[in-house]
Amino acid sequence: MKTVSPSELAGLMTSDGLYAVFDVRERGEFNVGQLLNSTSLPRSQIEFRIAELVPNRNVTIVVYDEGGERAALAVQTLTECGYHSVSVLDGGLDAWRQQGWAVVSGVNVPSKAFGERVQHERRIPEITPEELQRLKEAAADLVILDVRTPEEYARFCIPAGVNVPGGDVILWAEELRQRPEKTVVVNCAGRTRSIIGTAALRRLGLENVRALRNGTMGWVLAGFDLESKPGRQSPSISAVSRVKATALGLRLAAEEGIPQLSAEALKRIIAEKDNGVIYLIDVRSEEEHQTGHLPGSLNVPGGQAVQRADDFIAVRNARIIFISNEAARAVMAAYWYRQMGFRDARVLSGGLAAWRRDGGPVATGPEKNEPLGLDEARQAVRLVTPSDASTLLKRASLVTLDVGSSLEYETAHLPGAKWISRGWLELQLPDYVSDLAQAVLISCPDGNHSVFAARALARRGYNNVYVLDGGVQAWIAAGLPTESGLAACLTETNDLVLSPSIKGNKEDMQRYLDWELKLRV
Repeated sequence: MKTVSPSELAGLMTSDGLYAVFDVRERGEFNVGQLLNSTSLPRSQIEFRIAELVPNRNVTIVVYDEGGERAALAVQTLTECGYHSVSVLDGGLDAWRQQGWAVVSGVNVPSKAFGERVQHERRIPEITPEELQRLKEAAADLVILDVRTPEEYARFCIPAGVNVPGGDVILWAEELRQRPEKTVVVNCAGRTRSIIGTAALRRLGLENVRALRNGTMGWVLAGFDLESKPGRQSPSISAVSRVKATALGLRLAAEEGIPQLSAEALKRIIAEKDNGVIYLIDVRSEEEHQTGHLPGSLNVPGGQAVQRADDFIAVRNARIIFISNEAARAVMAAYWYRQMGFRDARVLSGGLAAWRRDGGPVATGPEKNEPLGLDEARQAVRLVTPSDASTLLKRASLVTLDVGSSLEYETAHLPGAKWISRGWLELQLPDYVSDLAQAVLISCPDGNHSVFAARALARRGYNNVYVLDGGVQAWIAAGLPTESGLAACLTETNDLVLSPSIKGNKEDMQRYLDWELKLRV
């Protein structure tokens, strides 16, 4: 196993080469402390995400944990997945700290720090929740644009807010320009997307736009109620505004020197599969993406692409091609990425429409990214049907494990199943099941994580392991009963980091907002 020292890694991270740095601990551990510009890739997600995160298997990859055994296990998985240049940070995060290199906390730190910098440097105007409430009570002429995802908006929103996902604001620019007397308020859950959405509209020439300070969390902290489960559909965008958006995109690209790539040139680049790393990022909505897209493109609506850049762009110095219908939204995304320091962010000229005209292949439906090595792993384990699993559960001595996410386990799991993170499975299960001949039944929502977990246990000598084929979904489809709750967890449930806006705890909200503000320093 190859290792790199903290100083060697620090040097790599300032180079112009292609490399990726992955934190393979749980998401909650990553949230507490991580290397700046590393990407969170928990062990349990490697087979499922690595192909899209690192599309070229010759790229240099460095993985780290706290200095324990998980990084070495991650190297084994990555090697089996076909990656040729994988190393471990010697001593892990602990050694990095001891050498005096910076450690940051939180998730999506690069994007959020960038948002705070934009707010500070561009003096983005804000409106407080109290000011907005006064305008609402005075029946002022205003529109509240909620730039969160449709899924977030469907839970709750600022009363009367309309959902315009952040990447779509360029499509609305002309329509809003026609009403200069209207006050436009942009909000998200916290700060970043509100700031970027407001800054985008102002960059496009609108002056009557303000960001809602601290978003829905600030609204709640000010003592105001959110509207629960709004039933409003996003209003349609006029044809005139859409046409104008294309012109605005072309103008912005010219003014900012954003490179555009023709469909013909992109075809040549895609054909050179081993030449560097290219990310194809489709910034349209999920519905639009499924009606037709470039094969292999990753669907990340524009607001999320900016908000969570480190979650999707793992290889530094890679080429990034943004795609939308006719390039307007793609230009906006490329503009922000170049501002963030992604020097080779480009746009497919003319968007998907131009790609179609040039005869480029188009796929429909969701991209099907099967986990790497799943077929081989299935052949190495003992699969059982829900009916057979139900019979196994009647054994008093059977140990039943669930290796899905803790949230999925909390929602529904097999009767008597105990939850354990797949990232810790081989390292911590022996503390609870020391007998290698013990009968073990493993499940997860769809059965895929279970297959990899069972193979890992077999390699550790466990010789009586069963996998519920099709997982809890197949179990439920068979009409069999489930349990819910987090009463039986063998490892800490820190595999997920939920937004304070979802959890609804005001103290958590305030801590989160304070953390975001400190990123400006």
